[in-house]
Amino acid sequence: MNVVTRPFQFVLLACLVAVLAYVLPASAALKDTIPSVKPSVVGVGTLLRTRSPAIVFVATGFAVSDGLSIITNAHALPDLDVEKMETLGIVIGNGDKLNFRPASVVAIDREHDLAHLRLTGAPLPALRLDSSGSIAEGEALAFTGFPLGMSLGMTPVTHRAMLSAITPILLPSLSSRKLDSRAINQLQRRPFQILQLDGTAYPGNSGSPVYDPDSGIVHGVLNMTLLKNQKENAISQPSGISYAVPVRYVLELLQQNAAGK
Repeated sequence: MNVVTRPFQFVLLACLVAVLAYVLPASAALKDTIPSVKPSVVGVGTLLRTRSPAIVFVATGFAVSDGLSIITNAHALPDLDVEKMETLGIVIGNGDKLNFRPASVVAIDREHDLAHLRLTGAPLPALRLDSSGSIAEGEALAFTGFPLGMSLGMTPVTHRAMLSAITPILLPSLSSRKLDSRAINQLQRRPFQILQLDGTAYPGNSGSPVYDPDSGIVHGVLNMTLLKNQKENAISQPSGISYAVPVRYVLELLQQNAAGK
């Protein structure tokens, strides 16, 4: 009996080793990539010294280019209370303290839900942007950001994802009853391809960089999550389907701003 089962055991063991050899490098790659990505990921928020709390988080952002340019979502930018001297900027956690650095809005691309902010002072480590556009469905991805804002502390959190589809951003309405004002506004936009992710994102992840887990190269900017029901259920009942704006539109935004200088 032992003579019969041992070859099978050896084959099973060899298969297990082969599987582990395939799986472990990918896991180890992300483990090595995260420390290089996190210093580039920041919170986007506002500062109003007469308010409690003085700093309010609105979205995630990340540094690109020379380290003084921050990319985030256009929909996350708030209307500032100019009379009370509310200031837009980035938020960086430093232990129990929050560091706030003012930022100015360089440009907004509402069609692709992108905003370009500009810092002064010392640059941050910049993430590399994919200029090839060679990403394909089925590829493993990761995104790092602040899923619940400052409620979890200002420590960037990383989630795995997979590119499940490259799909048009406009979803057809099944009934005219569903054509509310927001849907009509979307229908008036020019359709473009967006990255559909098999990965769970939460409020606060808007603006997170979506990147290759091996190289850290950014392929997209997380900008929305499919809701199962009401917005209030995004935390308790996440759909596991998220969307990201392809990074090509970030490159176009940066190039337009460079050309305008």
